[in-house]
Amino acid sequence: QVQLVESGGGLVQAGGSLKLSCAASGRTLSSYAMGWFRQAPGKEREFVGANSWGGRLTYYADSVKGRFTISRDNAKNTVYLQMNSLKPEDTAVYYCATKIGDGNYYDPTVWDYWGQGTQVTVSS
Repeated sequence: QVQLVESGGGLVQAGGSLKLSCAASGRTLSSYAMGWFRQAPGKEREFVGANSWGGRLTYYADSVKGRFTISRDNAKNTVYLQMNSLKPEDTAVYYCATKIGDGNYYDPTVWDYWGQGTQVTVSS
């Protein structure tokens, strides 16, 4: 059984940084695509970024491009989301997800497994 556990969320002032972690069990993440999504109150879950299987390619939403970075530590079976220059509009619950195969990263319905989410709050 695949389990994903996010951590690292919290409260930060605008302009600050946070690093989220997504630790996996039951699946070797290096062989699968990994994604990050977020959901603010009253809004749909939206794509933040994704890393193709093996970590060859990475994609980001325009809203976070240049500020957020996805990385992997295969030895720890963990994926990270480094978030810099945070803005109040980045406030949301952040989720990591994993799926078989590449492509169609923007659609949350194609991802197989999800973590429980971690809250990120950016104050102005």
